[in-house]
Formats: sequence, structure tokens, C-alpha cells
Amino acid sequence: MSFSPAAIKQYDDQAPSTDETETATFALGCFWGPEAQFGALDGVARTRVGYAGGTKPKPTYHNLGDHTEAFQVEYVPDRQSFSELLDLVFRNHDPNRQTPTVQYQNIVFVSTGDQREALSAYFETSDLSADAIETRIEPLSEFHPAEAYHQKHSLRGRDALLRTFEEAGYVDADIRESAAAAKLNAYAAGRELPEGHDLGVSSNRTVH
Repeated sequence: MSFSPAAIKQYDDQAPSTDETETATFALGCFWGPEAQFGALDGVARTRVGYAGGTKPKPTYHNLGDHTEAFQVEYVPDRQSFSELLDLVFRNHDPNRQTPTVQYQNIVFVSTGDQREALSAYFETSDLSADAIETRIEPLSEFHPAEAYHQKHSLRGRDALLRTFEEAGYVDADIRESAAAAKLNAYAAGRELPEGHDLGVSSNRTVH
């Protein structure tokens, strides 16, 4: 497969549907890096960044209120479990040291009973304790997608990548929800992609 608008459309057409995925929501400080890191994982179909954890209606980047930067991961449970995502979350920060600012915090948002059970099981088998860590664990009330220029930030910094999505007819909302964009955002951030998921970019050295 060579990198092209057709390759992007084909990848998205073949990606797992939302009926086949579950969604996890986390906060790990600035949301740009984690979106790219988790987007590179095999079994992760889509990612998006936004704001969560607060009460302010319609938060924006310049008017967050009491929300924090967060990101969502749509994953296929039999290929990437919630417990495996949790392990990566806790390996990405010191869970005993909470970031003092509202905008950048470490939070695990729980949205289903299965996720609550998986979280409890994770603590039972790890050396971490839910009562000892300062990382917030709380139910997800609402997730507010961030502005378009924050979505797939690394991809947007690569003109050739972004231009190919535009040539495929994608608008901002399409890029935010695109499985291909999740993988190519990870590629643009320097993450290694699973075999068969690079959409041809690794063999196209003109993509900058």
C-alpha cells in the first residue's frame, strides 16, 4: 500500500466500528503526547483530545474553568484490554505526585462497570493502592472535544500528511475521528507503528 488519499480512505473503511470498540478516558498532563503514544498501539482504533473532570459548560482551551486536558482512546477489547491501557497510564507518570495545576492533571476517568472492575483488579495485582496514590480516579461525567487545531497535533505539523487528508476530502471532524489519522499522528510524533498500520508512509521518504 502506498501513502495516498485512497490508502487513508481504505484504512478508515476497514477500521473497527464504534460498535466493536470501547472508549477509555484519561488525563496525563498535556494531551498532545499521550494521544500520539496511545494512538500507536495495536488494537487502538481512534483517539481524540478534549476537556473533562470539571463542571464548566462548553470549556475551551483559553477558558477551561475547572476542567483538565484529557484524551480518549477507542480500543478493541480483545486486542487491547482496559487493564493494559491502565498499565501504560501508570507507567507514564509518578502516580504518587499529582500535578498542581488544574489544566494538567493525572486522572483515570471510569465510565462503565467493567472499567471499574478492571481498575479494582489492577490494584489487587499491582504494587499500587487506590487509597495511597494521589492520582484522581473518578467517574466520567462528560467529555468535551478540544478545538480542531489540538486534534492530531503532530500530524497537523506535517504538511504533506495533512494535505493528503485534505485531498481525501476530510474536514476537521473527520480527521479527529479517523483511525488513519490516529496512526499517522503517532508516526508524526516519532512513535513506532504496528506492522501493517503505517499506510505506506515508512516507504515514502517524501512525506514531511
